[in-house]
Amino acid sequence: MAPVNTGTQVTRGAAATATTGAPPTDPESAPTDPESAPTDPESPPTDSESPAYGSDFLQLDAADVPLGGKAAWLARRLRQAIADGRLTVGSRLPPTRVLAAELRLSRGVITEAYRRLAEDGHVEGRRRGGTVVVAAPSLAQVRARATGLYRSPAPAAPDRRVPGAVPDLFSGEPGADVFDTLRATHARIDFTPGQPDLTTFPRAAWLRAERAVLAGLSFENLGYGDPRGAPQLRRAVTAWLATSRGIRVEPDEVLVVAGTAQALTLLHPVLRDDGIDSVAVEDPGSLGTRQHLQNGNLATPPVPVDQGGVRVDALRATGARAALLTPAHQFPTGVVTSGERRRELLLWARDGGLVMEDDYDAEHRYDRPPVPALRALLADRVCYMGSVSKLLAPALRIGWVVPPPRYRAPLTEAKRFTDLGNAVLPQLVLARLMESGDLERHLHLLRRRHRRRRDAMIAALAEHLPGAVVHGAAAGLHLTVTYAPEVPDTDLAAAALARGVKCQPLSWHRQIPGNPGLVLGYAATPPGSVTEGVAILGEALRELG
Repeated sequence: MAPVNTGTQVTRGAAATATTGAPPTDPESAPTDPESAPTDPESPPTDSESPAYGSDFLQLDAADVPLGGKAAWLARRLRQAIADGRLTVGSRLPPTRVLAAELRLSRGVITEAYRRLAEDGHVEGRRRGGTVVVAAPSLAQVRARATGLYRSPAPAAPDRRVPGAVPDLFSGEPGADVFDTLRATHARIDFTPGQPDLTTFPRAAWLRAERAVLAGLSFENLGYGDPRGAPQLRRAVTAWLATSRGIRVEPDEVLVVAGTAQALTLLHPVLRDDGIDSVAVEDPGSLGTRQHLQNGNLATPPVPVDQGGVRVDALRATGARAALLTPAHQFPTGVVTSGERRRELLLWARDGGLVMEDDYDAEHRYDRPPVPALRALLADRVCYMGSVSKLLAPALRIGWVVPPPRYRAPLTEAKRFTDLGNAVLPQLVLARLMESGDLERHLHLLRRRHRRRRDAMIAALAEHLPGAVVHGAAAGLHLTVTYAPEVPDTDLAAAALARGVKCQPLSWHRQIPGNPGLVLGYAATPPGSVTEGVAILGEALRELG
């Protein structure tokens, strides 16, 4: 079944339409550096007055300029340079005045060449920022244009994938390195889900805490630490879980790990030793989580998600003895597991099932009351996992596991032989942030900022994708959008990336077929860019449809 067909259909609102596709502009029309501007605006610049990169730009020679078709010639040369990597995404083209003087052409010819590239979606005018490369054509497309064989794709063409900077990223099944590749791909607007607003990282509070820790640090703390984690952090985590997630545990029950990814890796042999070779997963559900489980040779049978959360009847039908769930804010649909489903899950667990609870972003809620963790209801059958990746920064690589009693010793042993424990100093600094209240204050700041960005995305979706259905708006760092099935979501994601907008197709996170959609992170993107990016998505969907 299609588990995300239910949701709230957005209607056309009063959101401001983003300005996209602006024609290239010339920074020299209002130069910021008076030394680089010609003294006579009517005369061409001399070599000494031109920016250094204009003279040797792409080794363009005035003698090579044809008598006719000058703009087409220049556009072709620029397109070739973008495609073969000499002009990378983010590169700035020379001002039209400078390039015109170097090639002894009129500025109109240069402007026309830039305009053609802008229409193709390869460059963009940024007012005083000049004309910037935003997407790369394929070499095949450039050769076809050069031979006169290029034709725009017909609307009814069966393959509507748009070549971009990474042409094969959205074709076929996503590989193990797909997120690394997508992360390394430049995009002007990044809607990657799961990223907090890293510009708000509490640098001053972190430095204060680090100084305080170093001032009182004993020499014993500079040696090898407890593989379970620094006692100070385990105490702070227990207090944090008690107040924010309703979980009451002792510090000895907490294992500090390098994020949820490492928690899953440590669990692989522990689960297999317990006779578990299959972990049921939500569908749709996180592709990355599924890949981590499969990397440990664990099967991942899918279980459909509906308005109440994971379907426990379907979970029983898989025969799996363990299930990895996101009950507080299901990824990617945003569904909160209902009270009735929680009771069904607890009955399934009491019958011998193990719930692996990934509490990945439960702190980020806006329009709903807090939801207690499943671990607070059934300690013996729930393995709870959390981290500060969505709260502070993924780069810290600090998380925690609260395992069932029978898994505590084998997980500690696995951690010991993996890395002897996390680095101690960052643990002590984080403990200080938690105890001082600075982490709680930071969370309140994030909620305000993230709410504004979420509201901007909802308004932009109402304006530019009025027929789409939005899921999971009450909490989290992302929205999921589904739409009518005329256009595959991988085609839409590829078209968006070619236009400078990065996002993930919903089909990446499915094993069971369902409606196409996009998973759109908003927390790391300012409201103005959110609006512009959604406008580009709407434009791309209309063109593909």
